[in-house]
Amino acid sequence: MEYAATVIVNPLTALRMLEDFIALKSGDTIVQNGATSIVGQCVIQLARLRGIHSINIIRDRAGSDEAKAHLKQLGADEVYTESQLEVKNVRGLLGNIPEPVLGFNCVGGNAASLILKFLKQGGTMVTYGGMSKKPITVSTSAFIFKELTLTGFWLQRWMSSDKAEERQSMIDYLLGLCRDGKLKYELEVARFDDFHTALEKAMGKRGRQPKQVLKF
Repeated sequence: MEYAATVIVNPLTALRMLEDFIALKSGDTIVQNGATSIVGQCVIQLARLRGIHSINIIRDRAGSDEAKAHLKQLGADEVYTESQLEVKNVRGLLGNIPEPVLGFNCVGGNAASLILKFLKQGGTMVTYGGMSKKPITVSTSAFIFKELTLTGFWLQRWMSSDKAEERQSMIDYLLGLCRDGKLKYELEVARFDDFHTALEKAMGKRGRQPKQVLKF
């Protein structure tokens, strides 16, 4: 029930971003920040199912080693904290993984700049959030020499479009993956009479917490 209540937001965002901007094929690579978010976790799993590599960026914070291990279990190829990427050539960290053609940004600021550093020439960065509340700064060379494309995604606009059949098909597909155990994300079901606690957790007042789902 909790997956049915949440699948139309974060998982659907992840799926649409993987499908709507570049025709990804098996063997391609994507890069994202905010990888511990539910969208980030879904991107990792959906990409893995399609044979797509994922490079993931997370914040420097307590518990980052555990977060890395969790994302690797979901199928992440590489997970880096922002401080690990304070190097001149981040592409040297990729090894045999191809340079990313597509990037997802939900943080902004320096975390967005790191995605731009990873992207191959002609790559695209999609912004769907701005958790740091800091602007995206792009160098002139990123546009001129790397020919990068920057665009945005807002799920509500897609949901309000005339795509009812396609929308239902996507939801059915995602719920099928959930039922088969191929798509998982952290949830905590809270009783409605304890919604004050759930609200505090959702607002980050009790440290990092899973998404809160109220049960009536």
